[in-house]
Amino acid sequence: MILVNGQSVDVLPVDDRGLQYGDGLFETLRIQGGRVCHWPLHLERLQEGCQRLGIVMPQRALLEAEASQVAAHYPDGVLKLVVTRGSGPRGYRPPDTPSPTRILIGRQTPASRLCWSRTGVQVRICQMRLSTNPVLAGIKHLNRLEQVLARSEWAEDDQEGLMLDGDNHVVEGTMTNLFLLQGGRLFTPLLDRCGIAGITRRRIMALAQRRGMACIQSRITLDDLYRADGLFLCNTLIGIWPVRLLEGRQRPVPDEVHQLHQQLVDDQG
Repeated sequence: MILVNGQSVDVLPVDDRGLQYGDGLFETLRIQGGRVCHWPLHLERLQEGCQRLGIVMPQRALLEAEASQVAAHYPDGVLKLVVTRGSGPRGYRPPDTPSPTRILIGRQTPASRLCWSRTGVQVRICQMRLSTNPVLAGIKHLNRLEQVLARSEWAEDDQEGLMLDGDNHVVEGTMTNLFLLQGGRLFTPLLDRCGIAGITRRRIMALAQRRGMACIQSRITLDDLYRADGLFLCNTLIGIWPVRLLEGRQRPVPDEVHQLHQQLVDDQG
C-alpha cells in the first residue's frame, strides 16, 4: 500500500524536490499487531530533521491517521514514511511557499532477516567512506548515495558492511548502528560528524542505563572492533544482530547481546 498526500496512488510529480535533490527525510518503522511501534520517537527525530532542513513538519494527527491506515493493511510489517519539501521551480533555492509531500509505503517484514538475531551475521568493512557534515549528522535525510555505493560492494555472502569516515573511524553499518561490548561496558560510535542516530540505538542506550551498564559514545577504530568482547548491529526492523564473523574472523557473542535483544523484543512500545 502506498499513500501520497493521503491518496492511494503510486505516482509523484517529477518536480518534487525529494526526487530532484534528495530534499527530504524518511523514517522506517516496525508495525506489530496492527500498531506502529515507537511512533513518538520516530516523530521526534522527524521533527528534528525538519527543523534542521527548514521543512514544514506535516501535522502529527494527519501523519498518525495515515500511518494507522497503512498499519491496518500490514498488521506485522514495515512502514516507510517520507517527507519532502514538495514541488518547486528549477534550481536549488527552496520555494518561498513550499507544500511538503507525504509518502507512506507499507510492506511485509522480510522474514530472513529475523533469524539472524539468533544465528549472528557475517560482516565486512566497506571501501566507501562517509563524508562529514555536522549539520546533517544524526538525521535521516534522503541523500543515501554513500550507502548505495557501499552496499554495491558485495553480493549475498555478507549480511552487512561497516562504513568508516575519512579519518578511518568506524561510524555505522550501511543500514545499522554499531555497538561494542568491552569489559562490561557498551561503546557506540559518536555521531556528531556523520551517521544516523537510530531509534533502536537510542533505545539500547536507555536499556543499558536501566541495567546499570555504562554506554559510552566515542571514536571507534578497526582495532577496537577486534579487541572487543563482542559486537552487535541494530535497527528498527532487525532488533539486534550479533556479529559472528568480521572480515572472515570469528567474533565471540556474549550472553549480554542476547539479553539486550530479548529486552528490545519485550519493549515494543
